[in-house]
Amino acid sequence: MAGGRIKQDEKINFVVPTGNFGNILAAYYAMQMGLPVNRLVCASNANNVLTDFMHTGVYNRDRDFQKTLSPSMDILISSNLERLLYHLCDRDPARVRGWMSDLNQKGVYRIDKDTRAGIDSMFWSAYSDDRETLATIRSVYRRYGYLVDTHTAVGLSVYQKYAAATGDAARTIVASTASPFKFNESVARAILGEEAVRGQDEFKLLQVLEETSGVAVPAGLKGLDRKPVFFRETAAKGQMKDFVQKILDA
Repeated sequence: MAGGRIKQDEKINFVVPTGNFGNILAAYYAMQMGLPVNRLVCASNANNVLTDFMHTGVYNRDRDFQKTLSPSMDILISSNLERLLYHLCDRDPARVRGWMSDLNQKGVYRIDKDTRAGIDSMFWSAYSDDRETLATIRSVYRRYGYLVDTHTAVGLSVYQKYAAATGDAARTIVASTASPFKFNESVARAILGEEAVRGQDEFKLLQVLEETSGVAVPAGLKGLDRKPVFFRETAAKGQMKDFVQKILDA
């Protein structure tokens, strides 16, 4: 707004890469509080349970879990979606409990047409796979010299799909959720190619990204390989309770 490109009260789009529906739920609350929002775009990765839900009104967790390059979005049960549904079904807790019970017992639930209409009026959704994610990182860097992480790349890729599908030319903010250095192997592979990263360890790739892009490694990651390791113990899944109790008793 300071540059004059977004006018007072102008409605804009927000694109949010999400798996657990947390940040985009916050955007919905902001919209309800008066923020002028045109459309909330829900960007998923290959774990596209939210995209399928928004297109069909059916939430089905019974699908293969995909390990992707955007791991913070690798989620099949989006717990914050329950909160949105509560608001869109006239705050009827019985209906929400019924849906969540079906999800727990059957792995699937279907919302009613009025609740789905509420979603359709505000939200749009699509997903991008790992191949598209890497291509977006590469394209943005080559065109703008700007590094994006894998999650932000999902958002940018989905926004391109949204613009192509709808023709909506409203100004748009894509939520950037992480540092590209946190996902240095994927980002380096996207902008430098497979051969350039093969055999390189994660710490070396931080330096490679810095030298290639001219962007400094974040202070929290710089020299991480030279810092002392304080915790080395691990616990198997079945031993977690005893492991936590051991820590509490120490």
